Amino acid sequence: MLRACTGGEEACHFSVPLLTAKEELRGFPTALSLCRLNWRNLISPWLRHRQSGLQAKGQNFMLEDSTFWIFGGSVHYFRVPKEYWRDRLLKMKACGLNTLTTYVPWNLHEPERGRFDFSGNLDLEAFVLTAAEIGLWVILRPGPYICSEIDLGGLPSWLLQDSGMRLRTTYKGFTEAVDLYFDHLMSRVVPLQYKHGGPIIAVQVENEYGSYNKDPAYMPYVKKALEDRGVVELLLTSDNKDGLSKGAVDGALATINLQLQHDLQLLTTFLFSVQGARPKMVMEYWTGWFDSWGGPHNILDSSEVLKTVSAIIDAGSSINLYMFHGGTNFGFINGAMHFYEYKSDVTSYDYDAVLTEAGDYTAKYVQLRDFFGSISGAPLPPPPDPLPKTAYESVTPAFYLSLWDALKYMETPVNSEKPVNMENLPVNNGNGQSFGYTLYETTIASSGVLSGLVRDRGQVFVNTVSIGFLDYETKAINIPLIQGHTMLRILVENRGRVNYGEIDDQRKGLIGNIYLNDYPLRKFRIYSLDMKKSFFQRFSSDEWNHVPEVPTFPAFFLGALSVALSPSDTFMKLEGWEKGVVFINGQNLGRYWNIGPQETLYLPGAWLDQGINQVIVFEEKMAGPVIQFTETPHLGRNQYIH
Repeated sequence: MLRACTGGEEACHFSVPLLTAKEELRGFPTALSLCRLNWRNLISPWLRHRQSGLQAKGQNFMLEDSTFWIFGGSVHYFRVPKEYWRDRLLKMKACGLNTLTTYVPWNLHEPERGRFDFSGNLDLEAFVLTAAEIGLWVILRPGPYICSEIDLGGLPSWLLQDSGMRLRTTYKGFTEAVDLYFDHLMSRVVPLQYKHGGPIIAVQVENEYGSYNKDPAYMPYVKKALEDRGVVELLLTSDNKDGLSKGAVDGALATINLQLQHDLQLLTTFLFSVQGARPKMVMEYWTGWFDSWGGPHNILDSSEVLKTVSAIIDAGSSINLYMFHGGTNFGFINGAMHFYEYKSDVTSYDYDAVLTEAGDYTAKYVQLRDFFGSISGAPLPPPPDPLPKTAYESVTPAFYLSLWDALKYMETPVNSEKPVNMENLPVNNGNGQSFGYTLYETTIASSGVLSGLVRDRGQVFVNTVSIGFLDYETKAINIPLIQGHTMLRILVENRGRVNYGEIDDQRKGLIGNIYLNDYPLRKFRIYSLDMKKSFFQRFSSDEWNHVPEVPTFPAFFLGALSVALSPSDTFMKLEGWEKGVVFINGQNLGRYWNIGPQETLYLPGAWLDQGINQVIVFEEKMAGPVIQFTETPHLGRNQYIH
């Protein structure tokens, strides 16, 4: 008999048969020992019990012969330092959950066509196996599109090099790229499935396609692409109420995404109308919401969360908490929304989730643990201790390099008669530029009105003097009187490609011509400033200057953070600074911006060294005197449990 329960210390979720003490003495492998073995090479008697996997039978989920409830939580491995995966998943297990769900970001795994990265923080297999060792099942959401408030919904920007590209359709240029990606991804995923001895019990087909609905042949194509490559577990779709009726596909169980309690009627009405009497599941119960620059910090009260979760379970539905732990949009990976106006997402993906951005407990965690513990049928494991936090001494940047002085250390610029958008720049082995900034330079001989499409934000300079910005709101700017030939510079930032809604037009940089007095400018020199680790390796130590009394901006500022003891997590506060990006020991912590709501950047202790740590700040407009550190974030949260 398999123990397909919601929890319990003995339930290693490789789902081995429960053994008697005599059987263990006779040499049968225990659940714990199987978790530690290389299960890929096991040929054990218990493996034959894995025949049916997770099934949707009538109104119930069944795992082999037992009724099964999915009590899930979302954690994205690419938003959490690898060193902390185990901590976050142990906290999930201790909350009474039995299933981990995660997206798979194509754009991070295939940054260039045919070049795949599953190392470090992108080690999907290690993440899934860590979940298995802890005793969690896994529902995988591999896309190819994932939304997830990530740049372009997780699709690689190099797809947009094709001017006729139609994303999320059966357009040949898209499906050919998906096929090659799935060939590689599924070779890693298939051995991790339940029927092969792994923890993956279900796989999602695309993501909220009903809200997009551009091509009726697309969802059947994605489903077949998964099955043709060896996916044999239960297939699911997930949609919000606006897309539920259009996002389903034959052969996959439809699930729903929601937050409000009054939407629970959708569980019985919409789901029943789509697929009849089948198991009900809320694939995304939104425990909070993401934040946009310049907007409020979104908070959902813990009592509301508990009431809705309880109501979902009472309605006979399985559930997945989105997010259980949000983490951080490290680097430039954040997405954006653009309906009535363009809004880019902040660096923090705290989400007001069950665990905070730094993995700390909240009132939601305490209440949900009590709730799931009351229905688990077995004692829950004790929650791990919170990770320590430290407010380090402030750092005063000692050295500085203006962007204009740094250009000579950049890779050879692109010379082009006309402006070229980021994605079509002949850089990165022909794959264009995905993230960061692009600098466009040309010469002008007169004053007047400068106009054009800039995506997303372009700071305009005459020589080295900033005269303003071009963006979605400001599409023209006056160039003051000048004498002779003058250098015009436009520093354009990709603030995040839209991740939900219309995504085919998400090219960045200068889009088309830029005009001076309605005359298109020509002869550009274009610098790709993607700010990868290799970017800073071009700055030798003797090129930095002491910080002047009046720095020229934009500029890089260099300081040293001293860590005397074992490194701890901390939060960086850039009071007096305006807008830019922070790098610690080469790791991109993400953007900061004084318009809020985010006021601090999460700095994992796992990325610090005992001793001296390099701190580089790229600031666009105004530098503060010091870089501060604090033990608590400034995001508007007030529900931490220490």
